[in-house]
Amino acid sequence: MRQCHSAHPRRQHRCSGRPLRSAVAAALAALVTVVVPLPASAAEIPAIAARQRTEKKSFTDAEITDGFFKTAFGAEYHLAGRVDRIRKYSAPVRVFADGRRADRKAQLAKVVKDIAARIRNLDIAMTETDGDANVRVKLVRDRDLYHTISQAYGSERAREIKTSLDPQCLSGFRKNEAFEIERSDVILTVDNGDFVFLDCAYEELLQSLGPINDTSSVPWTMFNDNVSMGYFDVYDQYILNLLYDPRVKAGMTLADVKAVLPDVLVDVRAWVRKTNNLAE
Repeated sequence: MRQCHSAHPRRQHRCSGRPLRSAVAAALAALVTVVVPLPASAAEIPAIAARQRTEKKSFTDAEITDGFFKTAFGAEYHLAGRVDRIRKYSAPVRVFADGRRADRKAQLAKVVKDIAARIRNLDIAMTETDGDANVRVKLVRDRDLYHTISQAYGSERAREIKTSLDPQCLSGFRKNEAFEIERSDVILTVDNGDFVFLDCAYEELLQSLGPINDTSSVPWTMFNDNVSMGYFDVYDQYILNLLYDPRVKAGMTLADVKAVLPDVLVDVRAWVRKTNNLAE
């Protein structure tokens, strides 16, 4: 069983005033209540609302497939060699939130519900029981992040991650020999503001579903270290819906996917257009 990882290295973010994120991925041989008022909804956060007003929503087939190939294959950070195969869940996805912050748990539940509504062929929902989950989200304070990473992956690998990336958030998954994801682990910090939390929550959860390779050459995806969204944007809806179409199967090579992608893209375009009320 192997594992891939994605993390967010620190970079300055204008809303939080603190360094933020990026994504890392690697094949590893083994794995590793305080009640406060609810924050405003994502649409009421100025940084998110501003991005939604100016979001690019019209893309060519070539622009969509380019981003899909660059994020769904390979991995940015490697410890056990490159993997050029499709990796995805073949079973329902159940998410458990492990942490004390009730407000962040509520936000995470809204993120999962939004993802479920926008990815047509993915069965994903929250669960109240850790034992029923195959995605475990650890909610930690910023000062406890490195310690949490060390506990999960060991001190040696934690040092490698810190040296290479100095991450703010982290996600990873374990896959079987058929390249089906069996379990994902996500670590999110809770004390850096609403925008930072939502930005990391969307990206890390989505990457833990399979598209774990970051790319700096696609300007519209949240899987670009220079892009912060805070919500599930249209371009990344195309990527995740392509990945979770039943015709795109775990273990497929690039050539395999190219053979079915034209037909898949037609259906995905129709779904994303309907879901987002886009013009024909």
